[in-house]
Amino acid sequence: MANDKKDEKKNDLQEETQEELLEKLESKDEEIAKLQEELEKQEDQTNEYISYSQRLQADFENYKRHSEKQNAEIIKYANEQLISNILDSYEDLERALNQSNNEKELREGVELIYSKLKDILEKEGLKEIPTEGEKFDPFKHEALMAEDNDDFENGYIIEELMKGYTLKDKVLKYSKVKVCKK
Repeated sequence: MANDKKDEKKNDLQEETQEELLEKLESKDEEIAKLQEELEKQEDQTNEYISYSQRLQADFENYKRHSEKQNAEIIKYANEQLISNILDSYEDLERALNQSNNEKELREGVELIYSKLKDILEKEGLKEIPTEGEKFDPFKHEALMAEDNDDFENGYIIEELMKGYTLKDKVLKYSKVKVCKK
């Protein structure tokens, strides 16, 4: 009888342990199901982000292409206004050459055109670089000659040999000058 009670207790313990294990197994199955559901949501969200990123990349490539095309167009026609302004002077020069009967008329026509061209270039930001009596500046002047001169201090410009120009703040053409060197 003692053995029967032992076997009965052992069976009860086994049944209890099996029930606990089944409950734990069900709990773990539910936990796995929740984790799989979360994983699927995360995968869906990741796929959305990838898709969004690909659309952004495509939009950026389109913008870049459009921008490059627009910049090329701007560069292609950048001088359009300047050429349009100079064209009038060009036509005036042609008229002066064709319609001048003597040197005096031709000279007056050319002087008028010169004045017109100078105004156009100044409006565009072109300026002559000052030279005579100025201190030599290697960023604006190019010394072609040097000579000892008592009328000027050392390092000052004696004579302008060729004019120089700036466009806004950039040197387009350096002034060619003769500098006093003692």
